[in-house]
Amino acid sequence: MFNKAFMDELLKPQQLYSHRTLKTVLTRIAHASIMRLNPASMDRLYELMVMAFKYQVFLCPRPKDLLLISYNHIDTIREFVKDTPVVVNQVDETHRKIIEVYSSLSEGEFQLLRQTLLIFFQDMHVRVSLFLKIQVQNPNGRFALSTSGPVPHGTEVPGLIRTFDSKGREVRRSEFPTGGSYSSPIREGCFELHGDRIIRLGLNMYTVNHPEETHTSKAPSTDDTPNLLAKEELNLLARLMGSMKAENKPKAETGFRINLFTTDEEEEEAGASCGAEESLFGVINIQAMQDEQAATELARIAGQFAEQQEQPENPSGNKGDDLLAMMDDL
Repeated sequence: MFNKAFMDELLKPQQLYSHRTLKTVLTRIAHASIMRLNPASMDRLYELMVMAFKYQVFLCPRPKDLLLISYNHIDTIREFVKDTPVVVNQVDETHRKIIEVYSSLSEGEFQLLRQTLLIFFQDMHVRVSLFLKIQVQNPNGRFALSTSGPVPHGTEVPGLIRTFDSKGREVRRSEFPTGGSYSSPIREGCFELHGDRIIRLGLNMYTVNHPEETHTSKAPSTDDTPNLLAKEELNLLARLMGSMKAENKPKAETGFRINLFTTDEEEEEAGASCGAEESLFGVINIQAMQDEQAATELARIAGQFAEQQEQPENPSGNKGDDLLAMMDDL
């Protein structure tokens, strides 16, 4: 991937690739590894990569920070191959070339570069579950800019209007509500070969721990009231599903069991906690024992149906026999 000839070709001044060409390049890069993807899987992977890159470009604080995002990518790759000096040298050489090509661009050229990329991605609105969870993407697939946090480096917190006269002197100030909670900019990231990039865009987004994904059954909410009827309801469900009198079965015979917990230890802990608080609540017992007389009657009726099915009548055959007999009489 960091072959000198390949990198030189990528860094040549040229028109932006089409989606078809870009997808072909990414497909060959993916298949250069041990991965083998069918067309449908590759289409999905391409959509995920494009939407992740669009997210980074769209939420980039200022156009020049596109370099910091790319440097975060390269820093991560360098960490992957740190034990292979030959590959590390290739990554460093590529990094130096990128610095050489792009560090001299003006703010206007970076803005034009960013707008070109956004135009390239503007018709792609694939929904990504991760972006939906962290609420940076709307259900229609469009990204949402945040109205809080630090402003880009080199800019001021919005909310102040200055008015100047013809000589450039400030004559009046007025404030306006911004509709957000902005803060002063953080220090600028490092644009050198190594250093703190400050900006978090371009790093692995899947390493972020989201509170809604870390809940476990061992930390229940204090507002949850234990349902003491759950055991009776589950026993009733088990009987209705045909595993009645499972306690009388031989140990070697496997019975039907419903487990709503991840492990048996969690189930025992939940049972112990319910037993400790049983005296605090009024318990309604459900009489779910099998009615032997009703079961016997149902078994008898089912047996009669079975006997009838064993000796089925053939009405069509009887009609045929009658018809042949009538023809013989004629």
